[in-house]
Parts: sequence; C-alpha cells; structure tokens
Amino acid sequence: MHELIENLIVPPFKNPILEVLDDAAVIDLGGTKIAYTTDSYVVDPIFFKGGDIGKLAVNGTVNDIAMCGGTPLYLTASLIIEEGFPISDLNRIILSMKNAAEEAGVEVVAGDTKVVNAHSADKIFINTSGIGVVPKEVSISGLNAKPRDKVVVSGYIGDHGISIMSQREDLGFETNVSSDCAPLNDLVAHMLKTSNKIHVLRDPTRGGVATVLNEIALRSKVGIIIEEEKIPIREGVRVACEILGIDPLYVANEGKLVAVVAPEDAPQILECMRKHKYGGNAEVIGSVVKEPASTVILNTSVGGKRIIDMLVGEQLPRIC
Repeated sequence: MHELIENLIVPPFKNPILEVLDDAAVIDLGGTKIAYTTDSYVVDPIFFKGGDIGKLAVNGTVNDIAMCGGTPLYLTASLIIEEGFPISDLNRIILSMKNAAEEAGVEVVAGDTKVVNAHSADKIFINTSGIGVVPKEVSISGLNAKPRDKVVVSGYIGDHGISIMSQREDLGFETNVSSDCAPLNDLVAHMLKTSNKIHVLRDPTRGGVATVLNEIALRSKVGIIIEEEKIPIREGVRVACEILGIDPLYVANEGKLVAVVAPEDAPQILECMRKHKYGGNAEVIGSVVKEPASTVILNTSVGGKRIIDMLVGEQLPRIC
C-alpha cells in the first residue's frame, strides 16, 4: 500500500500539500489553518466487540484531524449500501455514528447515499470527510521528528485488530479483547495545553505501530529505537498474535496514538496522557536517533536487536 500510494497515486496529483502525506492536509485559507481529511471504511464484520463500522468511520476521521493538532468541527458521510441490507442494521449504524459524533464534539453536516445491486458490495461501505481548525502556533507533522526526541504510545496496542480477527469465522479462536475505537481529539487537546513541543502525532491504524514508526523515520530522515519491554500489549492480544503467527507491532489500532515529543517535555506529556481516559496506559517506548536514518530498530527483551520493517502485504484485509 505504501508503494502503491507513493508511486502510482500521488505523482499525478503532485503538490506541496499532498506530498507531506500526513493523516490530514493542513491548508492555509486566508490566515486560518484548516485540517482536511477523507477516509473510507470497509471493515468486516461491520459489528464487532467495542464498536461497529459507523463508530469507526466517525472516530477514524476525527482522529486524522487531531493528529495534525487540529480541532475537528464538521464531517460529511457517504453510505454505499447493498440492496437488501436490513433497515434495522442501518438504523443501528446511523445511531452509532450520531453517538460517536456527539462524544467527539463534531457535527455531520452533509452526505450522500447510494444503493447498489445485491452482490455489488458487501453489506455497507462508509466514506467520511472531516474539517477542523489548527492553531497558528501548532506545527505537527511526520517531517518533524528530531534526534533525542522521545516516542510515546497512548496505551495498549493491537486491540482493534485482534477484536476484528477474533470475529472472522474462519480464524477459529475467541478472545475477550474489544476494539479500542475512540475519539482522540480531547486527549490531543490536553497534550497541546501541556506542551508546545509535540513534533509528530500519528494514529497507528492499518499496519500498526511498526508501519507508523517507519513512515516517521522515512519522512524525517531519522532512526528510531524502541524497547520491547516498554511496549504495552494486553496478554489476550499477545496470545492471539502468537496463535496467528503475527507481530502485535503490525496489528491495527483505532483508539491509540503515537507521539514524538521533545525529551525535556516527555515527562509532563506522559503524566498528562495518563490522567485522560484514553491515555491511562501511555508509555515512553523509545527514542529518535540520527543514525541509522530511515530505520526502526527494536531492542528485544532478551538483549538482541531487530530491524522493524514496513509492513509488506496485509496481515488481514478489511480491518478498518
């Protein structure tokens, strides 16, 4: 996907705003900084422990704006519905979107609905776009990581991906892990009040923490070293990953963020995050280094080192 986006999709539309490739585009409109983003959701199953496709669509778009330091304000929602889709399920999803929007403090102000023939889609797909305002003094981007910065995650990783995987009927295992799907804009707002030295924010969705760290290392031309023992992972996620033969670092999250912050402000940022309901298990998991550039290295719990590469292929499709 990384190669597809950079080599095929981005070049025809090449412009300075798009080339940054952050979670949202930050645009200057007459002196006002606007964050704008769009995303599509095709998750299977559409209802899962901890959420559903509607909650996921709202929170995913809210979080993309928040990762630029923006305050999300308005969303649009487009529904592509397969002929024969139960009205009761559609109502459940719409109400879930309403509740998610209310929690995040955003309004859905426009949208579109299309019904396609039976078997032309899989139940329902949702596209959401969002817009928000970024304070003039805030400059957060994957380009901004600096040597000596600290890498922070906001809590347990891999919950969303394992929740989805456990409900796929062909995987044959059960877990009590629920999706972490949640809006992170309030957490980010508290972080920004605590420090003006937050350099990078990313939500590690498809491809997980490992892919996000690689993208930051590539964009900022730095190295990142993380400590295996510091990475918060639930036992249920760890066991499920062992059964499936996958690395939890690559498993999708929908309610977690990765922050790269100045070392002198890391303690107070961590303290702030731990006081918030969506950051209670936050941890500093590593540091940014000058060399080896564009590389992520894991210091393992047994004293070894391992290069963490960009995810190749999909561990499981339709995770979000």
